[in-house]
Amino acid sequence: MIKKKEVFKQLKKIIDPELNVNIVDLGLIYGVDIDQNKKSVDVKMTLTTPGCPLSFYFQEWVTDAVKKIKEVKNVTINLVWEPAWTPEKMSEKAREQLEV
Repeated sequence: MIKKKEVFKQLKKIIDPELNVNIVDLGLIYGVDIDQNKKSVDVKMTLTTPGCPLSFYFQEWVTDAVKKIKEVKNVTINLVWEPAWTPEKMSEKAREQLEV
């Protein structure tokens, strides 16, 4: 059984190379949907800016991280721009780390 907690644990291992904070604490993950029958995970996420030059890499990193969960066979990334990311979406931990 694929657990959402395990998906988020894997996603927290992905560090934004510019900000040096994981993508979960940055507030870039908007949602995770799991289909146990298809063994698939859909990740709804955004980036700090639409023109992020690392967009392709983030999608690859997220897919690779989630596929490290033994039960996962398919990962779909839904990259969205609405609602737009703002620093308010960051966790308290990330705000402290970035001194925001």
